Order: sequence, then C-alpha cells, then structure tokens
Amino acid sequence: MAGDRLFHRVRKDRWLHVTRGEGCWLYGDDGRAWLDACAGVHVVSIGHGVPEIAEAMQAQARKVAFTYSRFLTEPQVDLADRIAALTPGDLNRVFFVSGGSEATESAMKIARKYHLETGNPGKHKVVSRWQSWHGNTVGALSMSGRSPWRRDYAPYLLDFPHIRPCYPYRCPYCRDECALTCAEDLERVILQEGAETIAAFIAEPILGTSCAGLTPPPDYFRTIREICDRHDVLMIADEVVTGFGRTGVDFGFQHFDVVPDILATGKGLSSGYTPIAATVVSDGIYDAIYERQDHYVHGHTYGGNPLSCAVALAVQDYVAAHDLVDRCRRMGDLMLERLEPLLDNPIVGAVRGKGLLTGVEFVADKQTREPFPTERGITAAVVDRVFDRGVLIMPGAPGLVDGVRGDHIAISPPFTVDEDEVETTVRAVTEAVEETARELGAA
Repeated sequence: MAGDRLFHRVRKDRWLHVTRGEGCWLYGDDGRAWLDACAGVHVVSIGHGVPEIAEAMQAQARKVAFTYSRFLTEPQVDLADRIAALTPGDLNRVFFVSGGSEATESAMKIARKYHLETGNPGKHKVVSRWQSWHGNTVGALSMSGRSPWRRDYAPYLLDFPHIRPCYPYRCPYCRDECALTCAEDLERVILQEGAETIAAFIAEPILGTSCAGLTPPPDYFRTIREICDRHDVLMIADEVVTGFGRTGVDFGFQHFDVVPDILATGKGLSSGYTPIAATVVSDGIYDAIYERQDHYVHGHTYGGNPLSCAVALAVQDYVAAHDLVDRCRRMGDLMLERLEPLLDNPIVGAVRGKGLLTGVEFVADKQTREPFPTERGITAAVVDRVFDRGVLIMPGAPGLVDGVRGDHIAISPPFTVDEDEVETTVRAVTEAVEETARELGAA
C-alpha cells in the first residue's frame, strides 16, 4: 500500500496508513493509535466508526444510491426538512451539493441570480475579508482572503473586493476600546466600489484554520447586517466549519443574534461519513428567483443523492439522540479552560475559541505581538511534537497576520470527546509548546 500512483497534496518520503477509527481515535497498520483532536479537518463531529451510521448507509444502498434530478427521494426530502428545522429565521430552502467549496460557490451564484431577478443586473461582486477561507474552486477562492493559497491562481480569480478581518488581538484601528471600525470598513468598500455592483458579503462567524477560534465582538455582525440591509447586499454565512454544532450551538451565527440571507454549510452535516454539503436560502430569495421562471441554471451531479442524504440524516439523528451540541459546548469550555495557562508561556500570544473550535497563536514578542519569521517553522514544530505524543491537531494556515506571517494551531476534536481525552490533548499541546519554547531559548 505504497500510494505511488496518488497525486498527493503534500509530497513525503513515507506515509502512515490508517486502517480503522473508533470514537476519537485512529489506528494505524503498525498498531499505533492517535487521538484525532482535529476531527479530520473539523469534520468528524460524532466520532469514527459509529455502527448506526454504517447501518443506515447499508440500508439505503440496498434501496437506491443515486437518482437523476427528475426524481425526489425520501432521504432528500427528510434531510431538507431537518436542516430547515435547525436553521434560524426563514432559511427554509435547501440546495444540496457535495462539499464546502460547492456550497459557498452556490451561495455566490444564488446571490447573483437573486439580483438579476429583482432588477439589479449590475450587482455581481462579493465582498469578503482578508485572511478568510471559503474554498478551493475558482469562485470560492476569489471570495477567500488567504493570500498564500490565492497566489498561484491569481490570473483566474474574479475581481472581488476584500475588507480588513475582525481580529481584536491585532486590530490596527482600536486600542483601548472596540469601535467596530473593521465592520464599518464594509460600508466604505461598498461606497467605493458602488453599491450597484455589490451582490453579497460573505463571512465565517468564527474562523477555522485561517485564524482558529477567532470570535468577533458581540455587535460586529449586527453592524454588518445593518450595512448590508442599507445597500441591498445579501449576507452570506459560511458555516462549512461551524455549522451543525461545532461552536456549541447549531449554527455559529446564533452566537450573535443575526440571521443571514444565505447559509453555506458542510462538514458537520455528515461527520465525514459521506461527501455532502448544502446551501440554505431564505424563502424570500427562493420566491424571487422562481417568480418568473421554473429553473435555476446551476447544479452538481451528486447533489442530493439519496445515499448521502440518508447518511447525513442518520448523523443528525445521532447528534440529537446524544445531545452532542450541548456536549460540544461543555467539552469546549473545558478545553479552553485547560489551555488558557498556555498564556504564561513566552511564545504564546493568544488562546481563543468557541465550543470545540479552539486556536493558539504564537508570537516572537508578547509585548509587541511580533510574529515569528515564516522560515522558523514554529507551527510545524508544534504540530509535529504534538503528533509525536500520539495526538493529531491541525496547523493553522499561514499568513493570519498580514497574508505572509503568523503561526497558530487549531484544535477541534469530535463532539464525543471526553474529559480524559481533553486532558490528553491539552497535555500534549502544552508539552509540545514548552519544548518548542525551550528550543528557541525563550523558556
């Protein structure tokens, strides 16, 4: 099982092989075990190897696994109903796709179609934030603000404007008191570009690997909502990471008492048991699109296939039956509490998070908050040392400070993590950070 025919995302001389997973643990072919404290890129909410999901998958596969879009199937209808029951406000219309990038790109197209059908054909641009992440397809990457990942494909990207991120730890506007100037920056960009050209604004309520666990002030998204309403700009919530419970509520925007117009979600919908994601829109947007016609020109082959829908429905049944969203909140509070002593370490600048979406940021100087030079490889050093202790965490994406510099890690285990596994994770992270600090001569 060498994998010589694979086109790898990262080239390595030797790959480890996983043979099975159970709960929060992954097991290799050499007998080693790893605590999956990143839930496979924030995905595996209910843990690995849950028998009920395998049974639901088998049962649906015995019935029908795929149908042409001319038909509806019971799992598709039932899952749409379940999602609409969970989403806030009138977000009641569900468009199924296969992954998060498809979900955000679908949101972009739906926003465009809405403005076409409501008499505003000039509205086509989507405003987003620098250091954000919305996916790898060309449209989603155009909306993203993660500079290192955009650079190679810049010639293909759409000319979409970006505003400053909401980043309280490094805010260039506010020193002693937050004035939400970063939110007001949206209105400046809308006016500069011309409101007649702006279709939507997209944001993650709480950031994933771009700046793990970064949570805005309470009034940030209310200010954004008011600006969008003032200029007939749709508000898109990217809940691909935060949706279905990861931050301790069903959807991350519920922390801020704001309802978006369009919601893109994915990872937690199926807990990684099958590829599926969704774009959810308000009744008003749906009605406007279909008022004068009976079709919307967009779609993907596997969107809404009955096998994936049945699996996702089983996952959501499992989440509800075991009260895992509340468990996520409680274990997340414990994780954050146990990690906060890291702030005493000379290379730790910030510890932050909501629910089981937690991040630790590293700095070369705690007083000035100066980041480490990129070539020092601090993130990789910490992640590798945590791995050596049998725990998997995620390296935060580079460039959270200025598009180039910035070291951080993301910790996001399954919602089923228990207190002992939280302690195991925190101990591994703490020891790895302390060892890295000593090597740097900072401890």
